[in-house]
Amino acid sequence: MRLVDSAKAALDEIKSGEFIWCHSMAATPTQLLAGLADHALGCRDLTLMQLHLEHAEAVTAPALDGHLRHRCFFAGKQTRELINQGRADYIPLFLSELPKLFRKGEQRVDTALVQVSPPDHHGNCSLGISVEATAAACEVADRIIAHINPNMPRTHGDSFLNVRQIHTAFEADEPLIAVGDRKPSDVENRIGAHVASLVEDGACLQMGIGAIPDAALRCLGDRRQLGIHTEMFSDGVLPLIDSGVIDNSRKRIGRGRTVTSFAMGSGALYDFVHDNPQVAFLDVEFVNNPTVIAKNPQVTSINSALQIDLTGQVCADSIGHRIYSGVGGQVDFVLGATYSERGKSIIALPSTARGGEATRLVSSLAAGAGVVTTRAQVDFVVTEYGVAQLRGRSLRERALDLIAIAHPAFREALAREARDVLKLSL
Repeated sequence: MRLVDSAKAALDEIKSGEFIWCHSMAATPTQLLAGLADHALGCRDLTLMQLHLEHAEAVTAPALDGHLRHRCFFAGKQTRELINQGRADYIPLFLSELPKLFRKGEQRVDTALVQVSPPDHHGNCSLGISVEATAAACEVADRIIAHINPNMPRTHGDSFLNVRQIHTAFEADEPLIAVGDRKPSDVENRIGAHVASLVEDGACLQMGIGAIPDAALRCLGDRRQLGIHTEMFSDGVLPLIDSGVIDNSRKRIGRGRTVTSFAMGSGALYDFVHDNPQVAFLDVEFVNNPTVIAKNPQVTSINSALQIDLTGQVCADSIGHRIYSGVGGQVDFVLGATYSERGKSIIALPSTARGGEATRLVSSLAAGAGVVTTRAQVDFVVTEYGVAQLRGRSLRERALDLIAIAHPAFREALAREARDVLKLSL
């Protein structure tokens, strides 16, 4: 391992035309990205591959056009506009498939940029709070450039990277990217309560980050023997682990351990996962594999959507033609829940958007909207107005139940459109 004194010096061997993978989510190596923004001005046609980057302003400046182009497997705050302006590329892909692209050689990786913990006495650094597809990218990359950060937790699982694998590194003390707790709105609390009503004792949970999953978790204090097998988790699980509600005792995969691919939250969350053998950070090809997920009984997947039509089609990555986020792991876990013994999949969303001006439950998805989860896969849809069960229901029955959980201001119009457009006899 070559040890240098700055991010800029660590990047000096990157050449024009390279494909670069960047560690993502809360592990985003922001100092390396700032250095890359400067270095890229002396190069042409660099490709920066990523999931969701945080604080990526340095590498999204217009001055980098022609020097660096983003290749996004998920759209984040900074890359969303680039994609919709045609200045970046979006690749729709199940998250479980991304490591396979690397390992099969379908996607070249010349350099991997990572943020890791200091090495232990065996020379093993840790990818810390974000293993996701980065472990696979590091396996195949010709060069690994690392920011060694003493604040990065040492996590257990597939996170280890030996110094012999690292080509160049620099050390710098920098606070990790943290997400603060936000007080949920009344709508989010009502959605959370409805979601929680579907969670039974012994359920194995998958949930994302945000106010709705956290609101649902706050309603689960009286449950017993819950488990976690999830793409990611945040602070909302901590009180349930502390109280013993989450003990992972009924799982068949990773029994006794919380299984995840990355975590994002507060300093308290990062302290919790540090050197904690009861939390396993595993490769997302394994974590999100539906056949693996389905081995756990009572898998209960909780995901969100931007729009759902009255037949049950779920759009979760775009608003019309505009890319908003990504396919991610929603379908991975919906399928896993489908084939799990007594499993169930839940799509939870507010009934309206744009401050109540638009309904999210629609007769037809917006023109250009992508169907992430098909109408044959969803078990339950939840809004602040209740729960609609879709599994095994006809199109007419689905429309009736979905209209019943739409915002009251839109129900009459939705019923009329169901009759006139969908030709359903309501």
